[in-house]
Amino acid sequence: MLDKSFQEIYNNIKNDVKSTQLKVMTNANADLVNLYYRIGKTINENYTWGNKFVENLALELKLTFPNLKGFSVRNLNYMKAFYNEYKNDNEFLQLVAKLPWKHNITLMQKVKDKNIRKWYIEKCLEEGWSDSILVYQIDTDLYKRQVKNVKHNNFKVTLKENSDLANNIMKEPYVFDLIELTEDYKERELENKMLERLKKCVIRIG
Repeated sequence: MLDKSFQEIYNNIKNDVKSTQLKVMTNANADLVNLYYRIGKTINENYTWGNKFVENLALELKLTFPNLKGFSVRNLNYMKAFYNEYKNDNEFLQLVAKLPWKHNITLMQKVKDKNIRKWYIEKCLEEGWSDSILVYQIDTDLYKRQVKNVKHNNFKVTLKENSDLANNIMKEPYVFDLIELTEDYKERELENKMLERLKKCVIRIG
């Protein structure tokens, strides 16, 4: 089983599985962001009812989907703000749908200029930043420090599988909530990690 040809076959399959996992989760993340956009639109259209409308909506959704954590009053208000940010810009909406929800909240709160925000979005996708790295780069004003040195190129939106952003998408709690994965998933993930480490130890010893 440790033959070189077997390891090559195994590595190819393993990489294919990981690549497919990332594609599935990336698509699920985009679906989630677009769902939040549609909910934000509905909230915005009915906001004349006042804050009580959002509170009642959050309560009803909680009763209907008790295992979902994405429908708090606070998050519903983020959805409304998200809709108002991008309701007239479908191209921008498609771009932000590539980012996890937490990244989008950070960008709405910290970067008001749409052109600068777009620059940070593209850097997130290009460099694979996690949300914490994004916050740091915004707080240290990376845009002003680098924008003069940035040259136009063919921007690629393909995520690197080992990037922090890819890991964020793979672990996005709201995505897991939406498809109603149970805690068993996290346990299986932990078991797989343990087995992977054990296998590496056996190979080294052998």
